[in-house]
Amino acid sequence: MTGAGGVYALVFSASGWYTGRRQVRALEITLYYNDGAVAVCRKPAGVDSESELPALLRAGLGTAEVFCVHRLDRGVGGVMVYALTREAAASLSEQMRAGLFRKEYLAVAHGAFGETEGTLRDLLFHDRAKNKSYVVTRRRGGVKEAALDYRVLGEAEGLSLLRIRLHTGRSHQIRVQLGSRRHPLVGDAKYGSPARECPIALFSCALSFTHPGSGRALTFSAPPPETYPWDRFKPCHSERNEESPGSRI
Repeated sequence: MTGAGGVYALVFSASGWYTGRRQVRALEITLYYNDGAVAVCRKPAGVDSESELPALLRAGLGTAEVFCVHRLDRGVGGVMVYALTREAAASLSEQMRAGLFRKEYLAVAHGAFGETEGTLRDLLFHDRAKNKSYVVTRRRGGVKEAALDYRVLGEAEGLSLLRIRLHTGRSHQIRVQLGSRRHPLVGDAKYGSPARECPIALFSCALSFTHPGSGRALTFSAPPPETYPWDRFKPCHSERNEESPGSRI
């Protein structure tokens, strides 16, 4: 475990780790914050957020308990917060239920958007057997409302860079809401992307929540990878995501 200025890297030597389609010999997890109640880290794409990452954090931090209070799809990377006590887990979960837990994402989608910003509202059904979500037109068992706000930050090579704020946290929500409108995320073959040479172009870029113990408002942010298709928009996302990782704690 190494680092400076309060930001650390947990490095795990392993021969069987995969990120996207690429096998790696070691897995590095950037840890932005850890105070014994909560830990904020950067999840690598390709790591499961509900089982694998908590296990790695338990090993790296030397703590007995790591509670997953929100999730990211395996193929998606970015900022996540984990509770390290049951009390913290209950507090963060209640903040999410009350709409006080803010999650923002960057995404690269196919096509150009007619509006530079807007709100998408849908009814979604998640098929657990297929691990796929669908936009449906009527309510029935298992159907849930989904809503998000988006803003177009830039366009390049037939692609659009979006900043997205979730109002609900449904399975594959961003992926299916955009895919159903013929704007699938780059690399997301499940929801219609023809591009298969890169991981899903979705990144958890910012989290805001209230600390379960101190009551302080905390915000953490991080830039996306400097790889395709993010590198096509570097001026756009760097200008609008100016905070360095873990700078507001």
